[in-house]
Formats: sequence, structure tokens, C-alpha cells
Amino acid sequence: MLTDRQRMILNAIVDDYIRSAEPVGSRSISKRGDVGFSPATIRNEMSDLEELGFLEQPHTSAGRIPSIKGYRYYVDHLVKPGGIQPKEAASFRSFFAERITEMEQVMQQAATILASMTNYTSIALGPDSINHSLKHFQLVPLNAETAVAIVVTNTGHVENRTISLPEGISVSDLEKTVHILNAKLAGVPMMRLTSKLYSEVGEELSRYVDHYEQVMSVLESALPAGDEHEHRVYLSGATNMLTQPEFKDVDKIKTILDLLEETPTLSKMLSSAPSGIQVRIGTENELEAINDCSVITATYAINGQSLGTIGILGPTRMDYAKVISLLDVVSKDMTSLLSRWYR
Repeated sequence: MLTDRQRMILNAIVDDYIRSAEPVGSRSISKRGDVGFSPATIRNEMSDLEELGFLEQPHTSAGRIPSIKGYRYYVDHLVKPGGIQPKEAASFRSFFAERITEMEQVMQQAATILASMTNYTSIALGPDSINHSLKHFQLVPLNAETAVAIVVTNTGHVENRTISLPEGISVSDLEKTVHILNAKLAGVPMMRLTSKLYSEVGEELSRYVDHYEQVMSVLESALPAGDEHEHRVYLSGATNMLTQPEFKDVDKIKTILDLLEETPTLSKMLSSAPSGIQVRIGTENELEAINDCSVITATYAINGQSLGTIGILGPTRMDYAKVISLLDVVSKDMTSLLSRWYR
């Protein structure tokens, strides 16, 4: 447990190091108006913080820099979201308020704006199927017990699956079901099929089809679930890593840039991020290539269903307060936009 003085000094060191990228000494901390301790007192506390694992001394007689443990404590206990200008938040809200018809455009531009505002690398993960809608549905009976359900999207994608038919469902009932479903759900986004099935199709089926509840169960198993979608990665600001002092080492930056070209790896990394805003610092990242980086992610959703993730990749010397605040704004605006489009 750190004392209040140690917390104050650690906070000051992390803040100064984020701004300067240079080891922080006791004298520079003592000159801050919000600290108020002598250089000698600060040196003693810095030594204790180093022994506790919160600080590191890169060179003899040099100042200290935060360790991974120090950054984690800072993020968990000291950082105060903020650091973004009102005009920065307003620019996002203005962007999301526009009627943009292509989700791909939204994702790419959001990634571009984030990279520009932070000077880090932004990675956005969105479902390809968010722009896909149902064009046609068909049920082809194979025998009395099974049928093939065929789903065709507006993009021409065809998906089929074999389903079981409950006892007592007639061919006539199946034909009525298919007709009603196509009349009600054609043009509905794939991600909304299951919810629309009950709100748009259920009542109609109950009037015209026998064994209504069994038929609804068949349809639910025949239609793709809302979370059955591929993800697409949108990347911006990869070369921003080259401007960071930590990555002057050519081999180190090459490893990171190579990773940024591995779309499946990035997709897996972001899709595994828990809901909400998450911060992974240094070796907390599973990928060795980014063990010297921090990754902050935020998820966006619609009707409680998580659809994708937006993340920022940068040095461990990241402006955590600003990035967390920006991602909070973006994820909420993405959720609001999707809710307007697909309600």
C-alpha cells in the first residue's frame, strides 16, 4: 500500500515521463507546484518506489521511469480521465451525427481521427455483416425429419445449414412460413434477424400456421445468430509508432509494424477484449511483439450485443487519461449511431 506522498510522487513522475519521454529526476519533480516536497525527500521516496517495483532507473545517476507495475498502479488508481479538448469531443459527435450510410466508412474514419488526435496507432474491429441484409430465405425439405435452410444476403453471400423438423409440420406450413418470413424480413440487417423474427414474424405465423411454437423454434435454428459474423480490421496511424522515442531501434519497430500487417492476429487480439474500456500494459499483452507497448480498447454494442472494438496501440509512456477519455466518447457515439440505424 503506497502512502499519499508516494502516490503523489509516482503520479508526477508518470505525468512528466509521458510528456518528455526522458527519465524524471527529483529536482524537476520538486519544482512542480502540486508536489511541495524537497528534492531530498523526493529522492528517498523514489528509491522506495524503485525497491517496491513501481519505478526503474535506466542508467546510473539518471532519473527514474515508470515500470509496468508503476503504469498499472497509475491506470488503476491515479489516472483521471480527461485531457481532451471540448472541440475534440465535439468533432467526434459531429462526425457520428452525420448520416453516413456505409459502416465501413464510419469505422475507417473513426480510426483515422483517433490516430490523428493521439499520434498513436488506432485499430478498429467491426463485423463485415453489419452492412449485410437478408435478400431471400428458403427451406428445402429433404425428408419428413430434416430440411436445408438457405439464406441469401444482399451481397450475394449464400449460407445453408441442415435443420431438424419437428413431428407434425406439413409442407404447406413450411411454404407459408417461408412466404411470411421473406415478406417481413427481406432487407433486415443480418444482425437483427433473430430479434425481428419475434417482433415481425411471430404474430403473423400464429394466425396462419399450425404448430406455431414449433415452427418458430425451427426458424430460430435456421437463421444465423446475431453474433455469427466475420470481423474486419481498420487500421490508421501505423507509422505514428516511428515518431515515438522508444522505437528508434529498427528491429523493435519492424516487429511491431509486421504485426500490424497481420490482420487475423489483430482481429483475434481485439475480439478477445472484454466489454467496456480495458488497459493492457507492456507484458500484460499476450503478443510478444507488443510487450513494450500499451493497448487500450473500448467495445461498442447495439441492444446489449457487443459488435466490435476500437483500440489504441502506443508506447507504455502513453497519455492514458486522454486516450481513455477519447475511447469512451467514441464507443458511446458508435453505440448511439448503431442504435439509430438499426432500431
